[in-house]
Amino acid sequence: MSSQRAPSNPTVDPYQNLQIALNADGTLTRLREIPNTPPTPDPSHPTPVLSKDIPINQSNNTWVRIFLPREALDHNSSTKLPLIVYVHGGGFILFSAASSNFHDFCANMAVDLHVIIVSVEYRLAPEHRLPAAYDDAMEALHWIKTTQDDWLRDYADLSNTFIMGVSSGGNIAYHAGLRASVETDKLEPLVISGLILHQPFFGGSQRTQSELRDNDPSFPLSVCDLMWELSLPIADRDHEYCNPKAGDGPQLLEKIKLLGWKVLVVGCDGDILFERQIELAKLMREKGVSVVSQFGEGGYHGVDFFEPAKAKALHVVLNNFILSSLVA
Repeated sequence: MSSQRAPSNPTVDPYQNLQIALNADGTLTRLREIPNTPPTPDPSHPTPVLSKDIPINQSNNTWVRIFLPREALDHNSSTKLPLIVYVHGGGFILFSAASSNFHDFCANMAVDLHVIIVSVEYRLAPEHRLPAAYDDAMEALHWIKTTQDDWLRDYADLSNTFIMGVSSGGNIAYHAGLRASVETDKLEPLVISGLILHQPFFGGSQRTQSELRDNDPSFPLSVCDLMWELSLPIADRDHEYCNPKAGDGPQLLEKIKLLGWKVLVVGCDGDILFERQIELAKLMREKGVSVVSQFGEGGYHGVDFFEPAKAKALHVVLNNFILSSLVA
């Protein structure tokens, strides 16, 4: 597989010539991946945001990367910061919480939004097909509620937690949210205020118009199809993991409505997944969920990672959503 990004800013294209090879035993060889960025846990380092990695489940090789804005250390304030539990993208099959693009994205969000971020390293398909990633996201939530990590203990407001993901990470955030909605008592003192679905990855057996146009060079339809083929537990594009209208998902949205969670769906009409995201927002509204949708014109899948102006505009949307969702 190779993926070519839209040509508007080709000098910062970490996806260029990205390749994978499917092995006979069902594993994947990932070639020319995005480089990783190490964490910066030393407070003496001049970076505006500190980061560190903590193991979650060593048998599954899952962990989290925590991002702490330096301002939390520099100011004698009793006010704790909202927490974002972040899930990276990559079609369920690629990348890591340490991948440089996701590391930088989380670091910039932590500074601009004045939040603490816990970025989840989850198991990838096809070695670990869905729902493994959902399980790992939930395990991270349960770890957060019990951890004695000093950054989270001293600076994070667990009563104002948001689950956020981009692309396939948005799918994982959505399904983790559905699961979390039925076990809120087990997650206390962690309290979820809302979900943030950033260009989330969903599908179905019937093609949408945006899929049929297949005009997003960063995420062609063939790549989309391959990712579902490698990640779903069975070959059914109307599986509930892929199609939010299938299975028990619509009924679980009733629980999210009763809890009063707000949901933000962010996308753009140049994304092949655009109409899937429109359909998701419509489904949630029909179930009475409080949904804020922000859909821009043009763009492409992953645009906010490649164009700084787009990222800054996204931060404004995220900041407004978080401030409007905070529990006093």
